[in-house]
Amino acid sequence: MGSIQKCIRLPESTVREIEAAAAESGRDFSSLARDLLVEAVKMKNCPGIFFADGPTGRRARVSGTGIDVWEIVAAFKGMGEKYVELKKAYHWLIEPQLRSALAYYALYPEEIEARIVRNRDLNSEKIAKRFPFLAKQASAK
Repeated sequence: MGSIQKCIRLPESTVREIEAAAAESGRDFSSLARDLLVEAVKMKNCPGIFFADGPTGRRARVSGTGIDVWEIVAAFKGMGEKYVELKKAYHWLIEPQLRSALAYYALYPEEIEARIVRNRDLNSEKIAKRFPFLAKQASAK
């Protein structure tokens, strides 16, 4: 995806917050501000979705849950895209939460498909390489 350079004016307090977050994460101001702006647009386009950091990076999540969008979409696809089955599988979620996940997928399918593939391809060897502390715990048992 290409990018376009634009100049925007931000409140000083917002600049300070982004600078602090950039310093804490080891990222530069521009890349962090860009990512936050992209996420804000996605959240505006799809109410009920927020972004959270995790061990595999920032991910779209369903508000009010700890569930990533990709998890719901992967289950939905595994059920032959039968919404009734999805509602049964995630019976504790309300309909707007499920609809938000599916709407996000409809708007950003490449992002969610990439996450599904990435997680589907995980195996013991890849997990041990990415998270060596987990492998040590498992071998100690």
